Amino acid sequence: MPRELTQNRIQKIWIPSKDDKPAVPRRSTGGPHLANPPTVIVMVGLPARGKTYISKKLTRYLNWIGMPTKVFNVGEYRREAVKNYSSYDFFKADNESAVKIRQQCALAALRDVKSYLTEEGGQVAVFDATNTTRTRREMILDFGSENHFKIFFIESVCDDPSVIATNIMEVKVSCPDYQDCNKTDAMEDFHKRIECYRAHYQPLDPDQYDRSLSFIKVIDVGRRFLVNRIQDHIQSKIVYYLMNIHVQPRAIYLCRHGESMYNLQGRLGGDSGLSPRGRKFAVSMSRFVEEQDLTGLKVWTSQMCSSIQTAESLGVPYEQWKALNEIDAGVCEDMTYDEVKEKYPEEFALRDQDKYYYRYPAGESYQDLVQRVEPVIMELERQENVLVICHQAVMRCLLAYFLDKSAEEMPYLKCPLHTVLKLTPLAYGCKVESISLNVEAVNTHRERPEEMKKCPGTLSRRNSVTPLTSPEPNIKKPRIDDLDTPLQELPPSPLSLCTSSHLTMAGQAAIHCHCTPLSETGLPFSVSKNLKRKSSNCHEILQHCQ
Repeated sequence: MPRELTQNRIQKIWIPSKDDKPAVPRRSTGGPHLANPPTVIVMVGLPARGKTYISKKLTRYLNWIGMPTKVFNVGEYRREAVKNYSSYDFFKADNESAVKIRQQCALAALRDVKSYLTEEGGQVAVFDATNTTRTRREMILDFGSENHFKIFFIESVCDDPSVIATNIMEVKVSCPDYQDCNKTDAMEDFHKRIECYRAHYQPLDPDQYDRSLSFIKVIDVGRRFLVNRIQDHIQSKIVYYLMNIHVQPRAIYLCRHGESMYNLQGRLGGDSGLSPRGRKFAVSMSRFVEEQDLTGLKVWTSQMCSSIQTAESLGVPYEQWKALNEIDAGVCEDMTYDEVKEKYPEEFALRDQDKYYYRYPAGESYQDLVQRVEPVIMELERQENVLVICHQAVMRCLLAYFLDKSAEEMPYLKCPLHTVLKLTPLAYGCKVESISLNVEAVNTHRERPEEMKKCPGTLSRRNSVTPLTSPEPNIKKPRIDDLDTPLQELPPSPLSLCTSSHLTMAGQAAIHCHCTPLSETGLPFSVSKNLKRKSSNCHEILQHCQ
């Protein structure tokens, strides 16, 4: 029998009641409750092919659109098991001890993937490793089948020596494996590491062996793509996103329109023109753009008066986007906060309680706004130098995407008037510069109420980590605590690269395990239950190596 429906007061959506009581919507993520099974994205490719870059960028995007996603980088598990990297000998196929360690690290990562997708509310997990052999990929496919996860492969293929050298120099030589090495030795060792993988590399075969799998090949950093058997909405979103991103150096400038008359009056929404100080800012903005001397700069505005007036002063062509219009305050449009509090006291309190999900009656929420500006993000990823002149809530949404901010943080990001934020995308994050044009303006920022700050947050944090994201909790769980059987310390490498000491196992002791022996596929699924974790004060490593 169909259940009765009741309207959720915050989100203004209809939800079924249970036992004559209003149902509580899923609050662990804020994303939709998908009927499809969780997805495991499996990276494939030789080292230094941009797999971790793709993993992190894709995770940031999926989290931003409300799809809880987390990266599981097997290289991090390996560095927790083997504290001191010696040389590329560790990655040789005939190094039996090292092969065993790397296999167990992969199993530990898969254990955590299962936990994340079945117990922690995750919808997508990114398994970031080389996964260059069919044996390894078949092990992962068996894992997905056993746990009813969909598997989607992303293979990054690149044979351009200049691209590979740039990636090694910018990211790999500065990773923890080479912290005590000079760059020349690190470069040489990493190239030899690549050759260890190349000797046994089996690319995805779309015509024969892998024709039944779902995957995308990204060839030469997006010059060409090969897509095979896309099966659902999530995979379609992933493919669309990957086909829009690029790695060319560029700058993105975000700013709000000049101060408007409604800003001065403290009113929500509306479509008022610029105040005298707002016009002064527009003139200063014109000088600023000239000083930047950016080739091919594109200027985007909303379709609202204040944004267009600001752009008009620049004296350059600009493009209007309806998607950049300010958040719709519905019945609260044209009102001050005091007027809203007096006329709609319950709505005022509900918005303070949950600003991201709260939807104005007959208006929008920040969650709605994210969906509205998604096409803007896609086009920003395709472009090079762009100046976006928008509004406070819209700018917060855009900024949250680039800085990997959580849904809880997004509505409180500070985006002051008459200030330009210059965003420079980096390998695994984004550099932000705040540039004030020294024109006074009213402060429109409204802090989160103190009583709300004291309450535990109801919204889950993002699960990915980038250099400029907000701090994660100081305590995290080590990824690997046990291995399959007690292992002896690895023998000293004849070509020890960075230190005179040989590789030592975590905790300066052999690592023990409660796992069952490997099955024919190489994956004991009971390992998920038997490998244990413990607390540690380690911080996330922000730079990763394969």
